[in-house]
Amino acid sequence: MAAKTDLNTYKFNHSMIRVKDPKESVKFYEFLGMSVVRKLEFPEAKFDLYFLAYNNKGAVSFGNSGIDREGVIELTHNYGTENDPTYTINNGNKDPHRGFGHTCISVDNLQAACQRIEDAGYKFQKKLTDGRMKHIAFALDPDGYWVEVIGQKPIEETADIKETDVTTYRMNHTMIRVKDPQKSLKFYQDVLGMSLFRTNESPDSGFNLYFLGYPGTQGVPQDGRTSDREGLLELTWNYGTEKDENFSYHNGNDQPQGFGHICVSVDDLDAACQRFEDLKCNWKKRLTDGRMRNVAFLLDPDNYWIEIVQNDKYSDKNVV
Repeated sequence: MAAKTDLNTYKFNHSMIRVKDPKESVKFYEFLGMSVVRKLEFPEAKFDLYFLAYNNKGAVSFGNSGIDREGVIELTHNYGTENDPTYTINNGNKDPHRGFGHTCISVDNLQAACQRIEDAGYKFQKKLTDGRMKHIAFALDPDGYWVEVIGQKPIEETADIKETDVTTYRMNHTMIRVKDPQKSLKFYQDVLGMSLFRTNESPDSGFNLYFLGYPGTQGVPQDGRTSDREGLLELTWNYGTEKDENFSYHNGNDQPQGFGHICVSVDDLDAACQRFEDLKCNWKKRLTDGRMRNVAFLLDPDNYWIEIVQNDKYSDKNVV
């Protein structure tokens, strides 16, 4: 009998971005309260991978393996970039190479958290006081990637609080822009098994936001509140892109590079990939392609890469 795969066990494990200097990048994300939960070194291929996540005693996935968790950021360092003065990344927010938008952390006391980041000398793309949206900020990591900072509590409640506790933070979501929301929503729900947690419509500004995730033990939020979650995927749709045959977003892997992929861990890698094959999904790499037989890559409707890996909780198979 063919092996089965249970979509209820899937996790949005990590989001990968390329970095110039891993020491500076790890320092920044550790400053935000994250820890290196896994590191893979490939000296023969001249790159290393750093997996960071919230792992204190109050964290959602405290003590779990690097694969059996959500809200992970993978930093990919190609040897030598830190010594190349001409090397820069594409942060996904500049035309004509827009696509990936940002990662996002949710914090206990928004104003205090942003002040702490500023006091440490890190720059902002948008401070709380900039523009009309006073309840979100965007910090910049050492490579210029945007990191959205949102509050877990209403902003009015934290206005006078001067302290912030990084052990309460969450790696809340990753945002990518999509051309056709119906195609993308169908893919992430019907193919990858995510649920739509909430939708923000902004017709006056000409865009919608869709927040998806795996319900897990917490279930789908009934009140639409998602700031306490980890491992969400935000799809941003700018009205009209779906009608332009020539329009496309940059997937981060074509030049100039930056964002690499998102990753979903599954209960049975072989069965999951067979299901994707049966659904006639588009592949970047099947399990049988190349030397690495323990990882596959799907392509979503916008040509973003989705890595598929084995969750070691459900198997003693080798995981990447």
